[in-house]
Amino acid sequence: MNNDDWYHNDDEHDDLMGNIHQRTEELYRILSWELDEDGFFTCPAIVLEDVVVFPHMISPVFLSDEASTLAIEAAQEENRTVIALYFDDDAPEDSRERFLSIGMDIAVGRILTLLGGEHSALVQGRRRVEIAEIVQIEPYYIVKVRPVNDSYRITRHLTAMMRTSRNLFERCVSLNENLPEEAHLFSINISDPGWLADMIATSLPLTIETRKHLLRLIHPADRLKAVNQILAEELEVLELEDEIQAQVKTEVDRSHREYYLREQMKAIQMELGEDDLWSQEIRGLAEKIQALNLPEAVSAQATRELQRLQQLPPLAPEVGIIRTYLDWIVELPWTETTEDNLDVLHVSRVLEKNHYGLKMAKDRILEYIAVRSLKPKRLHQPILCFVGPPGTGKTSLGKSIASALGRNFVRLSLGGVRDEAEIRGHRRTYIGAMPGRIIQTMRRSGTLNPLFMLDEIDKLGTDFRGDPSSALLEVLDPEQNDAFSDHYLEVDYDLSNVIFITTANTLGTIPPALLDRLEVIEFSGYIEDEKIKIAKRFLIPRQLEETGIDEEGVQFSEQALMKIIREYTFEAGVRNLEREVGRVLRKIARLKTEKKRFPKKITASAIRRFLGPQQFFETEAEGDDEAGVATALAWTENGGEIMPVEVLILDGKGNLQITGQIGEVMQESAQAALSYLKSRAEYLNIDGEIFENIDVHLHVPEGAIPKDGPSAGITIATALISAFTGRPSNHMVAMTGEITLRGRVLPVGGIREKVLAAHRVGLKKVIIPEKNAKDLEDIPKPVLKDVEIIPVKHMDEVLPIALHEATPNLKTTRRKNSG
Repeated sequence: MNNDDWYHNDDEHDDLMGNIHQRTEELYRILSWELDEDGFFTCPAIVLEDVVVFPHMISPVFLSDEASTLAIEAAQEENRTVIALYFDDDAPEDSRERFLSIGMDIAVGRILTLLGGEHSALVQGRRRVEIAEIVQIEPYYIVKVRPVNDSYRITRHLTAMMRTSRNLFERCVSLNENLPEEAHLFSINISDPGWLADMIATSLPLTIETRKHLLRLIHPADRLKAVNQILAEELEVLELEDEIQAQVKTEVDRSHREYYLREQMKAIQMELGEDDLWSQEIRGLAEKIQALNLPEAVSAQATRELQRLQQLPPLAPEVGIIRTYLDWIVELPWTETTEDNLDVLHVSRVLEKNHYGLKMAKDRILEYIAVRSLKPKRLHQPILCFVGPPGTGKTSLGKSIASALGRNFVRLSLGGVRDEAEIRGHRRTYIGAMPGRIIQTMRRSGTLNPLFMLDEIDKLGTDFRGDPSSALLEVLDPEQNDAFSDHYLEVDYDLSNVIFITTANTLGTIPPALLDRLEVIEFSGYIEDEKIKIAKRFLIPRQLEETGIDEEGVQFSEQALMKIIREYTFEAGVRNLEREVGRVLRKIARLKTEKKRFPKKITASAIRRFLGPQQFFETEAEGDDEAGVATALAWTENGGEIMPVEVLILDGKGNLQITGQIGEVMQESAQAALSYLKSRAEYLNIDGEIFENIDVHLHVPEGAIPKDGPSAGITIATALISAFTGRPSNHMVAMTGEITLRGRVLPVGGIREKVLAAHRVGLKKVIIPEKNAKDLEDIPKPVLKDVEIIPVKHMDEVLPIALHEATPNLKTTRRKNSG
């Protein structure tokens, strides 16, 4: 920059200061309004919202509305002041008196137009005024005002307050860089206490509400008192800020000192031929990466990140992110594997030793081992899904399979997972980013081929953070999981050597695309005989050991176990059975520690003493043959149950009433059964006109329990036909099957559990759809010997089995309506 430029800039500065001085001089030439004989004057007014002007103070203001501009122009035509009005925040908006009772008489200079079309002017405060009346609103405000009387007498107390104000203000100026030193010098030369308070208030960064409060304080002593309180609070904050800044400066100086010392130490170590700790750490990471024999793409990525790390200073923010990433690369298993035990007989013995039953799951694992032993050219690891009620041994079977194969076992619970990043990980751009749970669990396994159990896959959730079940599609697809992509790693990871086993309680909530990738193995509920054997082989020995009385020779009789199963548990698995056995043994342990007698043989009669009153009451079979009643078979997550269906015929108008908390599907089955009955009325010797004069009430007991599904269709039809014909039903017969309008019987699910339920309550015959005959292979042979299974195709085959011929005493169940 040459000298001419300096002179040019100085000229511009002189012009600017001259312009400001000229505009200020104009303000002093504006006259104040003269008072009338009552001490009032009337003049235009403007509304100020963003600035509060105090007497003697000069400030720029922005004029946002046309009314303010018109008011100022009207006043300037007479070279007079205007009144500044301020909104009262506590007054209603539609109130005529929504302004503060105190305003400010101000002189307004020339109006300047800014680039955005807004207007600005320089104003000078003259005196506080009391608003007496708003004379005019449109096109601009005209008000009638009276100067406030702020007369006072200088006292020692007022002098002391002024001195306190100057001292506090001086300290604030010294600590606040935004307050100019000239402000303090100006305050020293002010002898008027009101002016001093207004000048300090103008200098401080106060809110509009605080400035309005000071504006309304008429007496100088009141203003000084309020200003002193504000100064004290501001000074306290400024001193705290100064203390914090001093601490920060100390920390920065210490960091600089440490940096210089480290650099000096590094230079000394280089002269001595030694490495510093940072260099040793970098070299250690490089050696680990070199020794891992990583895949080519992974090795290239790790090398790039290591080079970035070498170029950064040790205290750089990115160092921790890169170092954590390299730690994950180094600690993940890329090539480490365990050798599978391919001895089929050995695996079979381990599975039989640890688990009772579960034939399908055991056979599938043995088939996998047999195929592996033949060394096929291409091998897909199985993706199994164990589906069954809680407590049936799904997770424990996975542990046994891992133990039998010699693989590491890792487990990941998916219950309640709603974030896709839980599976795929977070991008490294996020603070606190981590790999997904799949990669975290693989790191914990330590090998490339563990047995990986994904528990509760049916309980995955979905929300705004993504769909975790969709992210699992790649994990559980044998065709693509050899290159699983985690957002954090940014390199492919091979999951093709992992045996994935998923568990679920139901298939209904698993998305179809995910279910298609799974090989489903159903875990049915255990029958009572199986539960007794499991208790003797596994549950009782384990609980004896956990309670510390395994050396006392305590035993449970079969009758005692049966009582616990029937009266104290209600489940398809054995989890609650083990819990109740543990309760009994803990009470015995207490008796032993109290030196009291305790039984070595737990009998059925002792169970009530240890476990208290009976907790569950099983639905009992009907005791007599009655008309209008039939027994259905239902499936629940806790196993099968019998479900009586009752029908009553009343005088009415042809309505069908269904009660017992029945779902929509079951209601449709009842409608279909009634329609079938009407279509076969002539064949069944029922007068067709009767349907218009009666109401049918169908009820399924235990109304507090929701019930749904089509499998009670033939039972409802049988109960309806029994009620209309008066033919009593055979109380030793139970049935299940869906009915069509033509009377065809369609297949249903849960046959094994339903037949076991019928056997448990002592029923002798079970009617099932013919297409469900294939499901009888899963039913234990002792049950098939005790219960006669009758497959049927049509309702015509059901009626001769389920209903007796009509008797003179039971011709109809039609009742007169008492209402």
